[in-house]
Amino acid sequence: MPRLSTLHIEKDPTNPRIARLVLDRPERLNAIGEATPGEIRAAVDWALADDEVHVIVVEGAGKGFCGGYDLSQFGEGRLDHPCQQERFPWDPLVDYAVMKRYTEDFMSLWRCPKPTVAQVHGAAVAGGSDIALCCDLLVMAEDARIGYMPTRVWGCPTTAMWAYRLGPMRAKQLMFTGDVIDGRTAAEWGLATLAVPAAELEAATLKLAARIAGVPRSHLAMHKMVVNQVQLHMGLEQSQQLATLFDGITRHNPEGMWFRRYAQAEGFKAAVQWRDSGRDIPEGDDARQRIAELDAQLRETR
Repeated sequence: MPRLSTLHIEKDPTNPRIARLVLDRPERLNAIGEATPGEIRAAVDWALADDEVHVIVVEGAGKGFCGGYDLSQFGEGRLDHPCQQERFPWDPLVDYAVMKRYTEDFMSLWRCPKPTVAQVHGAAVAGGSDIALCCDLLVMAEDARIGYMPTRVWGCPTTAMWAYRLGPMRAKQLMFTGDVIDGRTAAEWGLATLAVPAAELEAATLKLAARIAGVPRSHLAMHKMVVNQVQLHMGLEQSQQLATLFDGITRHNPEGMWFRRYAQAEGFKAAVQWRDSGRDIPEGDDARQRIAELDAQLRETR
C-alpha cells in the first residue's frame, strides 16, 4: 500500500474485492491540502494495479466527507501560490496549470476502469463535492450535505460535473445560489444513487459495492467506458477546461481579491459567513476600494 499523508487506502477486511479510500484529515474536516489531489491519484493507481480489487469506495474520516480546500492555507494565509498569486498582474496560465492538474487528479476516480462509489456523511462541499462527483456512484446519509458555496464568490467547480450529473436547470440553480442540498434531496434529484439514515450508510454502501464487486473486472470496465464516452461526447473535457480557467479568474478578479483580503484581515470564518449569508458581495469599483482599505489594514498589523 502507498504511504500517503492526507488519506489511506486498503482492502475491506470482509471483502478484498472492495478497496476503501479514506480521506484522513479529520481535524480539518478532511480539507484538501496541497498533497491531497495527487494522493487521490496515487491511491487509485494502487487499486487499479491490484487485480483482486473490483470497486473503490471513497469516504471521509471523522465528522464528514470533505469540507473543500483548506482555507487556512489557500484563503486566510498570505502565501504566494500559483492558485493564490500575490504578485501583480497575476498569470492565468500558471494558475490553470496547477488547478488543471488537481482536476485531473480528482478525475482519476472517473477515468479509472474500476467503479468508484462515494460514501458521503456530514459535508461534501466546495472542492469536496468535486471529489464526490468524480465518483461513478454517490451514496449519501439523508442528513449529509453537498454543494459548492464558493460559486457565490471565489470559485467555479473545475470538474464541471454538476451539469453532467444534474442537468442544466438544477446545475444552474445551485451554481447561481451557492446553496447546498441534503442527501434526501440529492436522491430525489437523481444526484445521489440513494440516501439512507446515517446509521445505515456504511452498510448500504458496502452492500452496493459488494453487488458490483461480483461482476468481472472486464465487464465493469467496458460498461463504465461506454457511459463515460457519452459524457465525453457531450463536451466534458471542454467544459472542464473552461471551468478551470474561470476558477482562476474568480480568485483573482476584484471580487475574488476582496474575498481573499477580507479572509486575511478578518479570518476565513468571517469571510465564509459573509459569502454564505446572502449579503451583497462587493463587486467592481466597490470591491477595489475595499481591497485598498483592507491592504492598508493588513500593513498596519504586520
